[in-house]
Amino acid sequence: MADEISTTEVAAEAAKGEPQPAPQVAAGPAPQVVASEPETRAADMPLLRLDSVVKRFGAFRAIDGLSLDIRAGEFFALLGPSGCGKTTLLRMLAGFETPDQGHILLNGKDIARVLPHERPVNMMFQSYALFPHLNVRDNVAFGLKRAGMARADINARVAEMLALVKLEGLETRKPDQLSGGQRQRVALARSLARRPQVLLLDEPLAALDKKLRESTQWELMELQRRLGMTFIIVTHDQEEAMTVASRIGVMDAGRLDQVATPRELYEAPLSRWIAEFIGDVNLFDGEVQSRENNRLIVSTRDAGNVVVAEPRNPVTKTAVAVAIRPEKLKLSRCGPVSDAVNARAINRLEGVVTNVSYLGGITTYKVRLDSGAVVRSSMANTARIDIDAYAASQRVVAWFTPDDCLVLEQ
Repeated sequence: MADEISTTEVAAEAAKGEPQPAPQVAAGPAPQVVASEPETRAADMPLLRLDSVVKRFGAFRAIDGLSLDIRAGEFFALLGPSGCGKTTLLRMLAGFETPDQGHILLNGKDIARVLPHERPVNMMFQSYALFPHLNVRDNVAFGLKRAGMARADINARVAEMLALVKLEGLETRKPDQLSGGQRQRVALARSLARRPQVLLLDEPLAALDKKLRESTQWELMELQRRLGMTFIIVTHDQEEAMTVASRIGVMDAGRLDQVATPRELYEAPLSRWIAEFIGDVNLFDGEVQSRENNRLIVSTRDAGNVVVAEPRNPVTKTAVAVAIRPEKLKLSRCGPVSDAVNARAINRLEGVVTNVSYLGGITTYKVRLDSGAVVRSSMANTARIDIDAYAASQRVVAWFTPDDCLVLEQ
């Protein structure tokens, strides 16, 4: 449903100028593109507001009463597992789906039933949707011609867009004569040509290899900052969302579970599900036994009594989970350790290293605790020689401080 694109949709998006991933960043001055002027709005009014939006497909609620504010000039990411409703939401913003309930406000005006080509919003599909029979220049110019722009203005705008995405000299090539990254930038130039207020990006980097995807993420961020335009990206890749976006909305079952900055999502998730979905985490289920000196004592099956810092929001339930990110779980060799480490290593768990994965900048260890539970630790490789590395079958102490922990109610 979300991945299929009709011919009508392709033409509609191309007519507006279609969204896409990344441009190459060059040294020296770049052409300036300014998003179309929005109507005057109150200083505290968001550029885009979704108010109790519902979308059904038969008896299935793809979007379930979702509300969200997005500010002008923001790079916002919608993150969630497959089938959570993020692409359906993006298609409603683009005009390809109409909400059954609720409002979609752009500059205070409800655009829920405005046709795609009549709203200042462009969407870039996963497939890029370039016209194979048109060359680079004509693909970028397509929407401008449909809008009735004068030929001289079209030529100037196309040249500006191609310079912006560093595709000068490729104007006469067809899409099948371009690399994946170049096709991506053609689609991006086309999406920006009519200077939309909001650019929608549906999994724009999914087809790129890892190296190109990483470089493209930075280029996309640079372009968004340069233009000052509102970008909304949909992805299921947590690392990608945390790299490019200033705020992230985590979706599940058609609802937004949490909207926050990447750091807040990672360090202070609101639920166990979000903690597990965003990055890796070690979890110990237990019950709160006591409170003293701004600390909680949690009795767990796999880690015994764990001392954790009391969270800012009071814990109201007895059943909780203690969460520790792998990079905050330190390893030490069994035996005497310094007093400095002893003073901080309030929580100490003994076990045996079962797996070692060297990843260049970090090494990840899996440790089977004496309780039988398996935990993961990530340690930075700060020295070229592995004198501080641990080996499989080696006995170690995994330790962490009360401030390293996060308490999540069950």
